[in-house]
Amino acid sequence: SACRPPRQAAMASNVTNKTDPRSLNSRVFIGNLNTLVVKKSDVEAIFAKYGKIVGCSVHKGFAFVQYVAERNARAAVAGEDGRMIAGQVL
Repeated sequence: SACRPPRQAAMASNVTNKTDPRSLNSRVFIGNLNTLVVKKSDVEAIFAKYGKIVGCSVHKGFAFVQYVAERNARAAVAGEDGRMIAGQVL
């Protein structure tokens, strides 16, 4: 019997700029993000409670999170806007 390595938790894709215009409404821009401290896995952990994340990209000072549905994105914006993370207000 072959031994398999333990399965890693599935990380979201790095792609958040799909050309499908419908996906734009389910994408969240996260500004004023302390990306020296906050990593992609942190962003996913914070925003996963609002729905399934299909994409997450972190850039210098900001990030994008791509959800399956627009309602997830709206909930994330309502829940996280103004939250302080790593000493900066989103």
